[in-house]
Amino acid sequence: MSLPRVSGLFRSALRTQMVPAANWSAKPAKHPISAGEQVIALTTMFVTILVPSGWVLANLENYKKKQ
Repeated sequence: MSLPRVSGLFRSALRTQMVPAANWSAKPAKHPISAGEQVIALTTMFVTILVPSGWVLANLENYKKKQ
């Protein structure tokens, strides 16, 4: 490829894209989330993050051993 064609590709890739503005609203949620749903969501998030991390930390000595 020639240099002008390559530079044209870089210019088009680096050109800023117009992003539409977000639709912000001060209205309350259409479907409020109950306390039970919030507990389930937070528990799921914490379990998916903390259980694998805890397993790795609990088995760290096994990883350090040379076999």
